[in-house]
Amino acid sequence: MPIIVNLDVMMARRKMSLNELSEKVGLTLSNLSILKTGKAKAIRFSTLETICKVLDCQPADILEYKEE
Repeated sequence: MPIIVNLDVMMARRKMSLNELSEKVGLTLSNLSILKTGKAKAIRFSTLETICKVLDCQPADILEYKEE
């Protein structure tokens, strides 16, 4: 998959647990876990926006494109 999800990296930089992010973003732990492990097929812009607000980052800090 050419899109890499670096959510775990940003969470570590902000010293935030999955539980804490889940509460602040309003997503279930299972949905956040699916996103964090790169198994998600899509993400809503509104969800990405909220994650970026909570983690104080840009979408490019979380999502990365790599050619196969």
